[in-house]
Amino acid sequence: MSEIVLLDIALSLPAPDIEALIQGQMIAALAPRWMNQGEQFALYPANISMNLGLLKDYYRSSFLSTAQKVFANLGSEKVLIQAWAKCELCQMLNTSESLNSLSELAIWTTEALQQRLKHRPYIFLAFLRVYLLPQQIEMPIYTQRNFVPLPQQLNISEVNPVLSDRIFNLRKHQLETRQPPLHPELEELQSEIASLATTHPAANELDRDIKVFLGWSSKELVEQPESEAWIDKIAALGDRSIKEDDGKSNYQAGTDFENIVRQSLEFLGFTVDYCHKGGAGGLDLLCLKPYPLFGECKAGKKNPNLTAVQLLNLGTLRRSDLFNQGTKLIIGPGELTEQLKNAAQIHSMAIINPKTLENLVKLQSIYRNSIDLFKLKEYLKAGQSDEEIEKYIEQIYREIRLRSQIVQAVQELREQDNANSGITHQCFTVTEIRAHYNATHKDKLTDNAVHNLLVELSSPLTGYLGRQDWKSDRFYFLRDLPVI
Repeated sequence: MSEIVLLDIALSLPAPDIEALIQGQMIAALAPRWMNQGEQFALYPANISMNLGLLKDYYRSSFLSTAQKVFANLGSEKVLIQAWAKCELCQMLNTSESLNSLSELAIWTTEALQQRLKHRPYIFLAFLRVYLLPQQIEMPIYTQRNFVPLPQQLNISEVNPVLSDRIFNLRKHQLETRQPPLHPELEELQSEIASLATTHPAANELDRDIKVFLGWSSKELVEQPESEAWIDKIAALGDRSIKEDDGKSNYQAGTDFENIVRQSLEFLGFTVDYCHKGGAGGLDLLCLKPYPLFGECKAGKKNPNLTAVQLLNLGTLRRSDLFNQGTKLIIGPGELTEQLKNAAQIHSMAIINPKTLENLVKLQSIYRNSIDLFKLKEYLKAGQSDEEIEKYIEQIYREIRLRSQIVQAVQELREQDNANSGITHQCFTVTEIRAHYNATHKDKLTDNAVHNLLVELSSPLTGYLGRQDWKSDRFYFLRDLPVI
């Protein structure tokens, strides 16, 4: 259980600096004096007057938009305290230090750090472990104070850290030893996306994923957001269309099913043409990219031959230029008639159950972009395709499990060395990783196979492992790849 501590003082820092600490983008602050290890204080966001020109001089370009937004949202009479911090380390820097290497790992420009040294002999860099408060505290505005007394003592505990122990220790080691940022290009991309995140759900999701990858957040990528709870309704809406549905007509039940099928295909990566929304004489669904896909959603206890006839006639009528080369798909919960089975074989129409579609979407939700739509196309066989698609889903899970085992092998090597040396940032060769994997798993891999997997897992778009450099080809552990 976390120890309860009484807190009665707050450290005053520029509001954007505190925002960077709360967001996990920074783990250090420019302190007004030497900080003792274990020293604790709330974080008071000071409104330091700066015009746009000074902001550009003080904050790096990758953080500038955040700094501008923070200053624009500051109140004129009250400030809100959201977090407290504990000092884990303090470094005293002077002109002999490489301020450029510090700047690359921080939010401040090299010029701002140099300017700070002009007015004092040292820079005090305090490494801070930051924790969120259970409730925000409203306080009056104070000026020209390094430390601000709190209106009342706070009972604090370490139950809500911004970063996990593992991520904080990795970041602390990187900053302490001035190791260069691993992915500066992604930091620049994140700053561009951040401005869109408040209004575009897709941008918000990407912003979150990049922050996790960069180590600015401890939130696991495999969590399913509440906004994706609709996925669990796909099969239920399909089944509902063959049962009594209180308060909804058969037409409405069928429409709900068609809508969630379109949403599902779009989530898988298809581009849906919303000009086709079913209805009397209308094609239920048409996807244009990455290849044409024509679909018919069939409600009811039976899936008769008429379903294939409708798909054939409407597809030819609406888009005769694409229909012959396109993939044909029928989605419905009903029992297939023999006539439909025969028609599907003749006209190369795949038929799947809503539960199969739900399984595909769940896999895509847990492991983003794990489904290759062109490979999926190969499993959409003429006739009933549920069994074939389940084979494809299982194949993807096998590939993910293998990659998870490779990540685990690197993690286990790190833990073994940790026990002996205490170093938390070890790198290992391909041969070392392959030997450890083969010693703990029945299926044996070659150095070449392991190398290909390591390169993939250390890609900036995956980020489960880190790669020291292409010459030495040594790899290190960054984060888990859980298998659900």
